Amino acid sequence: MNKRRNTLPDDRNEYEESWDEDTAGLYAEELEAFLDWMKDAGYTGYTRKAYLGDVHEFLESHSVRGKPLDEIKKRHVLSYLSGARSRGVSDSTRNRKHAAVSCFFKALMELEMADANPAAGIKKAKTEQNKEPVYLDESRLTAFLQSVEGKYRTRNLTVFLLMAYMGLRVGEVHLLNVQDYNEERGTLQVFGKGRKWRTLPVPSAVAEFLSLAIRERLTPWRDGENALFISQKGTRLSIRNIQQIAADTFDKFQEDVEPGQRLPYSSHKLRHSFATMLLRQGTDLRTVQELLGHSSIQTTIIYTHVSSREKQEAISRLDIQLPLPHDQEETD
Repeated sequence: MNKRRNTLPDDRNEYEESWDEDTAGLYAEELEAFLDWMKDAGYTGYTRKAYLGDVHEFLESHSVRGKPLDEIKKRHVLSYLSGARSRGVSDSTRNRKHAAVSCFFKALMELEMADANPAAGIKKAKTEQNKEPVYLDESRLTAFLQSVEGKYRTRNLTVFLLMAYMGLRVGEVHLLNVQDYNEERGTLQVFGKGRKWRTLPVPSAVAEFLSLAIRERLTPWRDGENALFISQKGTRLSIRNIQQIAADTFDKFQEDVEPGQRLPYSSHKLRHSFATMLLRQGTDLRTVQELLGHSSIQTTIIYTHVSSREKQEAISRLDIQLPLPHDQEETD
C-alpha cells in the first residue's frame, strides 16, 4: 500500500505530536476524514483528541500495523483491546478505546471509505458498579484550596473553585470565555457535553475570585482571544494544563502523606466533591443533575454513595438490646 501523504493537516498537532509518521502517513486520508467527521458531528476537542490517539494506537498495534483497512478483522480489534488490558488499563479506558475504533470505522462507512466495522459486536468490558467516587469532604476541600500558592494563584484557585463549588468539568473550564460571566446578574454560561448550554448561579465567594481573575487575566498574545483563563504562553489554558496544575497542587497537598496512603485526587474529583456536598445537604437529584449538566439522571445517582463514617454513625444510633447471657440471668 503506497503512502499518499506524509502527514495529517496542520491541526493534527492540536491532538498528538508524537504519532509515528509512517503510520500517520499510511492512513492519513482516513484519519483526516475521521477528524472532519468528528468535528461535523460536534465532538468536543477533548474527545477528538482522545479518539484520534486511540485510533492511531490501534493502527500502530502489532496485529494491524501496515494492513489495508479492508483487511482488518474483528480478531485484530480484539487483539488490540486485550493487549491494552494486559498493559493494565482500566475497564473504562479499554471501553473508550473500543468506542474510538468503532467510531472510526463507523465514520469511514458513512463516508463510503470502508465497507464494514470490525469493532461492531465486540462486548464492552464490565466495569465496577456503584463504586464510591473519590472526593474531598468540606474540611479537606477547604484545606486543599488554602494550599494553593504560586505566581498564578488567583487564576488557579478560581479554576478549582469553579469545579469544586459549581461542578464544572475540566473541558467546560477550558472553554469558558470572558463574556460567559455576567457579573451584574451573578451567572455563568457553561457550554457542556452534548453541545448544551446551561446557566449557573455563581456563589458570592466564587464570584469574588472570578471577578478578580478577570481583572488579573494574563494578556493573550493573539488579538481577539476571549478565553477567560490564559496560560503563561498567552494562549487559552488547555485541558492538559488544567489537569497538570491540579495534579501538581494535589501532589504538594499530600506531600506529608505516605505514598501508599495518598488518595487519587484529580481535577475531576473536585466535581465529585461538589455533587457529594449538594446531596448531603438534601438537594434533590433532579436539581443536582441540572447543575452538573448530566443528560441522564442515572449518571447523577453514582454520587448518592454513603461514606464509611456515615455508615458507622448510623449503626451507632441503633438502640440494641440483647438478652443477658444464660450465666447472668436472674434465678428464682
